[in-house]
Amino acid sequence: MTLNVLSLVTNDRSRFYKQQVRGLENEGISVTTLSLPTNPEISDDVSETRGVKDYLQFYRTALHEADGDYDLVHANYGLTAPPAVMQRTLPVVLSLWGTDLFGPYGQVSRLCARFADEVIVMSPEMQHALGRDCHVIPHGVDIDRFKPMDQVNARAELGWQGDAYHVLFPYPKQRAVKDYPRAARLISTVQARIDVPIELQTVNNVPHSEMPVYMNAADMLLMTSKREGSPNAVKEALSCNLPIVSTDVGDVRSNLDSVTHSSVGTDDIELAEAIEAVLRTVRDPPTQTKSERSNGRTVAKQLSHGALTKELLSVYYSVVSTDRTAQTVEISR
Repeated sequence: MTLNVLSLVTNDRSRFYKQQVRGLENEGISVTTLSLPTNPEISDDVSETRGVKDYLQFYRTALHEADGDYDLVHANYGLTAPPAVMQRTLPVVLSLWGTDLFGPYGQVSRLCARFADEVIVMSPEMQHALGRDCHVIPHGVDIDRFKPMDQVNARAELGWQGDAYHVLFPYPKQRAVKDYPRAARLISTVQARIDVPIELQTVNNVPHSEMPVYMNAADMLLMTSKREGSPNAVKEALSCNLPIVSTDVGDVRSNLDSVTHSSVGTDDIELAEAIEAVLRTVRDPPTQTKSERSNGRTVAKQLSHGALTKELLSVYYSVVSTDRTAQTVEISR
């Protein structure tokens, strides 16, 4: 059965969204995307760069487009959900990504979830917070692209010095929710305990295709996010066997449960201790040419985008096969 899907998204440049669309199209699904425009030089989070007028215009366009020849509407991210649940004819799948549920606009996501036919969340934590039946389907990782490679060659390609620890912070410094100041503070704390230089490597405007090189060149990935759903950077690091230290957000703790040389911390003391322990374990002395890696790829294989695309398809087929009678959605009640 071929499906024609109207997909609403805040940012169609998002790599995991583009990956989702490619996976669906490879399965024969037709996807038409409506997206808010965004300025990636400011932020790739449109909720930080767009105002009420932008969303109202987007909502009008989406409502008009929903009258087209589609089988369902898939609202990706809570702020795209209002027009999806207001239209009266098509079944609605709502995917919540994390910041939309736990961030300042969480009430919008919670309200719209009441009227969606099916809701998808990224982690069991989100499912518990939402308090309704939903599907836990995180964004998948491309395990063919993100895979272990020679660390010495990766460092040489990036020009990273070999006599320092390299900690990867895989986001631009200005992404407030990722909390770069905390990451820098933690590295400063650990640096006072270790004689060898520690380089905190940030990533900005790097093509996604080049990220495996960064993952393999680093000794460790550091995530200090304030909130997440199911962060793809962690799953990509797992796929490259890169050790990870992270705040306790989204599904990170469950994904790292059986992973070596990786840890989750709840405060700065725990995080700093974990960073120091991981660095000393994976490459001590740090002048050795390669660091010891994790066993994260065994977990990442369970989170491949191919497997998770099939789970998303099962949700699609479920909503379109349900006998749907005409109904009026009253958002105001």
